[in-house]
Amino acid sequence: MNEVRIDKYLWSIRVFKTRSDATDACKGGKVRLNGADVKPARTVREGDVITVRKGAISYVYRVLALIDKRQGAKLVPQYAENITPQEELDKLKSPVETFFLKRDRGAGRPTKKERRQMDSLWSSLNFDVPDDVSEKFAAELGFDWDDDEDIGED
Repeated sequence: MNEVRIDKYLWSIRVFKTRSDATDACKGGKVRLNGADVKPARTVREGDVITVRKGAISYVYRVLALIDKRQGAKLVPQYAENITPQEELDKLKSPVETFFLKRDRGAGRPTKKERRQMDSLWSSLNFDVPDDVSEKFAAELGFDWDDDEDIGED
């Protein structure tokens, strides 16, 4: 066996749960082979480097041997080496920095009281940027706020 389709290989080494998931990832631009975007039918050879983006993390694998049948998890290291950089793996442990309110599944729309609580919580958040920081970024982007000209007037 000299070549295997990339979608079949990714499914075989358990990167994706189904082959159709692997195909969709290739079509969606989430899979790269040796630095180039690939289609699902692209062939893989030994020594190739595959980058797969799943969520915020980019996993990197080196092809050690070719396989076209799904393998048990214990046998996967014989076929692929996970060479994902540590800083990518650290993203798994980092806290989620988004703000969201959790509601129980099937709870329906929030009541008027719950909506008011959410609104007061959002309004209590402070999104102000200090002047020195905003001036620094404005200067980096080429904006000059000291001009006395009115923007948009002829």
